[in-house]
Amino acid sequence: MTLTRSLAYRLGTMALSAGTVLGASSVHAEDAYPSKPITIIVGYSAGGANDLLARVVGEKMSTLLKQPVIVENKPGAGSIIAANFVAKAKADGYTLLMGASGPISFNPSLYKKLPYDPQKDLTPVSLVGTFPLVLVTQKSNPDTGSLPTLIAYAKDHPGKSNYSASSASFQLITELFKRRTQTAFEYIPYKSSYESVMAVSTGDATMTLADSSPAMQGISSGRVRALAVTSPQRISYMADTPTLKELGIDMTVELWSGLFVPAGTPPAVVGKLEETVKTIMDDGDVRKRVEGMSITPASSTSRDFAQRIAQEIPFWKKIAQDAGIQPN
Repeated sequence: MTLTRSLAYRLGTMALSAGTVLGASSVHAEDAYPSKPITIIVGYSAGGANDLLARVVGEKMSTLLKQPVIVENKPGAGSIIAANFVAKAKADGYTLLMGASGPISFNPSLYKKLPYDPQKDLTPVSLVGTFPLVLVTQKSNPDTGSLPTLIAYAKDHPGKSNYSASSASFQLITELFKRRTQTAFEYIPYKSSYESVMAVSTGDATMTLADSSPAMQGISSGRVRALAVTSPQRISYMADTPTLKELGIDMTVELWSGLFVPAGTPPAVVGKLEETVKTIMDDGDVRKRVEGMSITPASSTSRDFAQRIAQEIPFWKKIAQDAGIQPN
């Protein structure tokens, strides 16, 4: 059957109008975001760095977006449970993940099969904070009083040199340190960064690379000394501690936390969240609160965050392979 030119024109006009209405409705829905409470999922127990960050960010986000922001803890399996929960959530911008570099950049090196793909199932929104690591040794041990003497001691006493680490992420970072310094420290696992630092203070471990908050507790007690930080520049609250780069070690590493949404979330919603996070992290009061947690405030574009992750995943896979760390 052949349509007349007039009827075909009318049908085409109706289709165009319908498409315009649907497109306008979609844009209006995204412009209206958010229209209900937002939930930030945290893969760790309450009171930890990621949890505290989520609560600081959520409080300010609620004010800016004029909707309640709920922080929900789903700890377990190195944040795999939380990451997978958000990856499988509805892609509408109402379920966010306060993700750490562990479940995103490190886990692909440590697990043969994850229930989520960090790059395919999650969309980065923005960085929120970075965590420099601190290299500490026992303060009363004269053989490890500086980075050169620590390295020399490790090379002269390979059977007596070890390091404590609280997770596979810290293990991988220390394996990188071993490569850069051509040393052979043996790995001793501990349950937390605080326990890793305490192991150094008692002499049960020669050294550890720990996040700055538990490291600062050991330093303030006078039982461990800080030899270096892994950040690109010195950190304000440890201004007298040099970076590894300053001491001639080609190594710069920072752990991070950032917000993610399920893949497929509308770009306009991702963009609104990205802009909101930047406003939050530029706020002087927020920055002061975050720095008080020994965290460096940060923000980024979604694109830059995705590129960072894309570079980190293969890098840490190579470190794991070279160290002979087999994925679980």
